[in-house]
Amino acid sequence: MIYFSVNLLGLRVFISCIGLVGNVFLILATIQTKLSRVKSFEFFLLGLSAANLEEIVTVNIHDIIILKTSTIDNWLCDMLQFLTMFGEITSIFFTVLICIFRGQKLRDVDKRVNPIYLDNARSAWMVSGLFVMVAMLLCLPVFAIKPQGLQGNTTRNSSSCSPNFFQCIGNDCPILNRVYKYTFIVVCYLLPLIIVTVTSCLIIAVLLSRRKTVTPGASETGSSQFSTKNKDQKLKRSTIAVLAAMGLFQVDWSLYLIFQLTVSHSDYAFWAETEFFLTTSYTSISPYVYGIGNNLFLCKNFMKK
Repeated sequence: MIYFSVNLLGLRVFISCIGLVGNVFLILATIQTKLSRVKSFEFFLLGLSAANLEEIVTVNIHDIIILKTSTIDNWLCDMLQFLTMFGEITSIFFTVLICIFRGQKLRDVDKRVNPIYLDNARSAWMVSGLFVMVAMLLCLPVFAIKPQGLQGNTTRNSSSCSPNFFQCIGNDCPILNRVYKYTFIVVCYLLPLIIVTVTSCLIIAVLLSRRKTVTPGASETGSSQFSTKNKDQKLKRSTIAVLAAMGLFQVDWSLYLIFQLTVSHSDYAFWAETEFFLTTSYTSISPYVYGIGNNLFLCKNFMKK
């Protein structure tokens, strides 16, 4: 069992290191353009990679404290749990934004005259800010939820500072904790999974229909036909990358949701390690899917001045 724990920890640290590099590269590739010129999709990628970075760093600090210390101040534990949850949920919300944005961009793309709402930079900033605020509000109750028997103490055992944010151990779960737990799970995991699944199916349907209907206009010149075809190819490649990331999202967070609902913190010795592994998998792998699919990891993007 100890061998399994060490292997799981080593694998998670390895994936986290890969994720750190990938998210930093994605941020660098995105901010090569002045922020005033960053398109909505690139801005959403920037928000996603920043949230991914925050979660990966916090999770590893959190894990080191659990493994290496015997006691921890309550305020530090609360802050680590809040930051872990905040990075995790913000990453999920930006993924939902990217999926919705791409779905809107593809819908009636050949007939649309005016840009969609999220194409506007101010709208993208406002919606992103709203999602970040909602994520913060959903995570704030972690400061009020304390393990039983901790009242009046300024420190706690580091093992009680696990990612069991809702402080529910088996069937021993106070009513307020239980309400918060299932509200959080529905709003932050189940609802995003449903939105991403439905939107991904609609995107696939649009792509399949465009394969049958896209033909160059008779009045277009050779150069304009080439430009239109090149633009369509870029959009298609980017959309396939988005769909691949959505598939990764669905697999990873579905496994996480099943794990949260079926495995008890008290019955499984490696609950914390498994939870950390599942949450960092998507945040570490997704930047490569987006970066490669949107040609953001090309050398020329990092050589711009």
